[in-house]
Amino acid sequence: MEFRILGPLEVSVDEQPVPIGGVRQQIVLAMLLLGANRTVTMERLVEAAYGDHRPATARAQVQISMSTLRRVFAARGLVDLIATRPQGYAINAPARSLDIQRFEDLVLAARDARAASRPDEAVDLYRKALSLWRGEAFAGIDSRPVRIASSRLAEGRIMSNEDCLHLELELGRHHELIGELTELVAAHPLRERLRGQLMIALYRCGRDAEALQVYQDGRRILIEELGIEPPKRLQQLEHAILTGDRDLDVPGAASAATAASARPVIASPRMLPTDIADFTDQATAIAAVEEHLQVSAAQPTHFAVPVVVVSGRAGVGKTALAIHLAHRIAEHFPGGQLFADLHGTDSPPVPPSAVLERFLRVLGVPGTMLPEGLEERAEVFRALLATRRVLLVLDNASTEGQVLPLLPGNPGCAVIVTSSSRLAALPGAMRVELDVFDPRASVELLTRILGAERVRSEEAAADKLVQLCGGLPLALRIAGARLSARPNWSIGQFVERLENGTRRLDELNHGEMGVRASLSVSYRNIGEPARRLFRQLAILDRPSFSAWVAAAIIDRPFAEAQDLLDELTDAHLVETVAGRRALGVYRMHDLVRVFARERLAMEDSHTERIEVLTRVLRTLLVVATTAGSREYGVSPGPVPERADEVPVELIEQLVGSPRSWFEQERQTLVAAATQAARAGHADLCWGLAISAAGFFQARSYFADWRETHQVALDAVRQVGDQRGEAAILCSLGALSMATHRFAQARRELAESLRLFRELRDDRGAARALGHIGHIDRLSGHLEGAASHCDQALSTLRRIQDNAGTAHVLHDLAALSIDRERPGEALRLLDEALRLSRDGDFRYAEARVSHRLGHAYLMTGQYPIALSEFGRALQLARELGHPVLEATALHGLGVTRLVMGKPEEADNAFRAALTLAELSDQRFIRVLALKGLGDLALARCEPTRATGLLRQAHTVVRELGMPLHEARTLLLLGEAHLAEGDNTSAREAFAHAFALTKAVDASLVDRMRARLRTRLRARSRSADAA
Repeated sequence: MEFRILGPLEVSVDEQPVPIGGVRQQIVLAMLLLGANRTVTMERLVEAAYGDHRPATARAQVQISMSTLRRVFAARGLVDLIATRPQGYAINAPARSLDIQRFEDLVLAARDARAASRPDEAVDLYRKALSLWRGEAFAGIDSRPVRIASSRLAEGRIMSNEDCLHLELELGRHHELIGELTELVAAHPLRERLRGQLMIALYRCGRDAEALQVYQDGRRILIEELGIEPPKRLQQLEHAILTGDRDLDVPGAASAATAASARPVIASPRMLPTDIADFTDQATAIAAVEEHLQVSAAQPTHFAVPVVVVSGRAGVGKTALAIHLAHRIAEHFPGGQLFADLHGTDSPPVPPSAVLERFLRVLGVPGTMLPEGLEERAEVFRALLATRRVLLVLDNASTEGQVLPLLPGNPGCAVIVTSSSRLAALPGAMRVELDVFDPRASVELLTRILGAERVRSEEAAADKLVQLCGGLPLALRIAGARLSARPNWSIGQFVERLENGTRRLDELNHGEMGVRASLSVSYRNIGEPARRLFRQLAILDRPSFSAWVAAAIIDRPFAEAQDLLDELTDAHLVETVAGRRALGVYRMHDLVRVFARERLAMEDSHTERIEVLTRVLRTLLVVATTAGSREYGVSPGPVPERADEVPVELIEQLVGSPRSWFEQERQTLVAAATQAARAGHADLCWGLAISAAGFFQARSYFADWRETHQVALDAVRQVGDQRGEAAILCSLGALSMATHRFAQARRELAESLRLFRELRDDRGAARALGHIGHIDRLSGHLEGAASHCDQALSTLRRIQDNAGTAHVLHDLAALSIDRERPGEALRLLDEALRLSRDGDFRYAEARVSHRLGHAYLMTGQYPIALSEFGRALQLARELGHPVLEATALHGLGVTRLVMGKPEEADNAFRAALTLAELSDQRFIRVLALKGLGDLALARCEPTRATGLLRQAHTVVRELGMPLHEARTLLLLGEAHLAEGDNTSAREAFAHAFALTKAVDASLVDRMRARLRTRLRARSRSADAA
């Protein structure tokens, strides 16, 4: 078997080519081969296959590609070639089956031969290695991770070519090399070493003028493209040619080789700091990194050295993990372990030249032989490590530029870098981002510091301590250290000290350790605009926030806010919320928020803080009002001052999907209403509450509905805002009605109506009247329902509120159906449907379609009823409205039952019951139980029917809905008859007729007639059976 990646991807088995298939299979195989014999995660494979434009089926598509590859290889007897691992897949590539492995082995052998003063053998090995290349690695595969790997491999190829050419120049083969060097310089015009080698070759062939022209060409390119002069080495080479120095050698590499051969070298430096005794495992991170570095050390599969970047917020334990991990894997790097603290958080950080000086001294280079320049030191360093397996730990790096000169060239080495930044521009690195400890690991760390007995004796206090430290390892270590130093303190006493939020960071300070000091470093290293945003994000009472909040805070376009959030994220002062990255949701760790609030109080005036908070609340209200109006037809609350300053493009970007936006911002809306009230913005408070009411109702978020409205009611009453009070009371009445607290709803709506009339607010008064009419109908006061709904309808028609008109027409139609007047209901619903569709009021249309289904069901037009219930179900699901969805399912169940489709009816009733229980809708539960009871009667299961209908009757009686209770009792009476319990049946029927008579005496005779018809039908069915 052979895998060839140094060119177009090719696979052969027994020298026969293996067809790989389409583009996705090629990408997946390329990624597996790049990580041969190591796990390649599913996330990495999806990223390679789809980039930033991954479909919902991306993981499934990658799995399909993997199955296809397995079939291809299995057909050739390679059943176990691709293995499934917990986090992804791995390809079990035999030794030397990859051309890149053979290339690396030959290059390492060439370096050994060069070090042993066998230059001819070295050149021969280099040439054999270079001959394996057939073009660009993975040529034709368009995937960003694969392209990055291809660039990395190309760098290894050209470096080896340069080393080979250097040896050949030393062997006096300059005449033979001019053609090859000319082509290479043309292909890589910025590679200074190649240009110097071509100048040397030309000079040695007596072509001085051409050598000088090569220099001038390079100088022009560097100035035009990079704005810099050639490096000192090339300048010195030009001067040597001009002065006729015929002892010229290849610049840089020769001196490096000379230095390397002339110095004593110690065998294996051991520079790792002491491991941490109470280290608490970051098991997942350690396992992934260990596998990556150990396998790389044992069997390199990349030309470049494997690099791991460990990043995370201040105090999360990056250094502890790196040191602990380095000790665990040190035995795999017999060449030694090097460690350097790069002081990336200091100003300035340690320059890489100084780090290289220290490393070179440790490796045995005498001070008199240390090169002066950074590039020369880096070359000597790479030369020293060329044939050794050494582990480097570079702690606390600031930028990629600080790390790159410190990387060895030997792929048998490995590097662990820690940084508060992700170092995203460091090519080919494996990235591990540490998070805070979960509660279990946090308690484990405390136990290791304090001892099991002390923690066990105060378990509740220990759990609270973990919570107050937010799982941050540094905070936990400080807390543990302080408690260890004061054995007379209880954990509970220390918790009490920490619960004072203004002093928490003062308490989390011990010796040289301090959370505030640690966070100050990250804060200091970001730009002032990012610092200002960071501080002002702490104004909000929620630790999580959406990206638009940042745009509102800085009062600048969304793109600028996103750039600042990226800066804060890179500094680990904020983080994206897991699972909500695509939605742009961020959060701030609790201790980071405490720090941000400290900085806010110190650096921003009270006026600035109020302005920022008002701007965010105003933006939230404008967006919420727009979303509520579009999705639920909610009448707008107050228009905030300067509402027109909220950019239209921002509003449109956020409310493209109003329901999704509401779901994402649900907790923000609840917290913002409370914060607005506390800040004295009663108008913003009640506006936010009203704008979210439609969403809260649709999703049955009754607790959120009541919390926001109670806060708003207190706020408007405190400032005497009558309009706000009227609006909130009207919405609270709707909430009480939805939760079947009819008496309370009547009180709230009556007061709301009074206030609206005092304010001459016709729209508000009509809304209150409509709600009162709805309560009248549900509680059996049909005349009152008609009167209140008629008054509301008259007003709504006059003020041309089409959405409100459609809803009241629907309620009047429901009243007509209760009175068994389906023709009248259909006329009302036709107008309501027209208004709903003309105005794109989808919530109203869903209600109307559902009611049309009942009207057509009553007239025996079952197919049309089925269609209308189906339309209501579709709209309900689009709206994300579980109550409407459940009522539509119930309607479908009833229709399918009368059409003789009991199985379909059963499915619909059960689905409705599930939704009713999930959304805590007791009336929908009654409907579903009645449907299932009726179905049980149809299936001749009277005992089951009786049980279901008794449950339904218990609930409906509690709800105080007499007409629905009567209909439930009729069914229960039928079940008793079917059981042979005539006494109970007569009692149920009598009770049903009495309840109906109290509501509308004219309905009793029709109810009796309908009952007789049903009983005769059941009797005929029983006889037929």
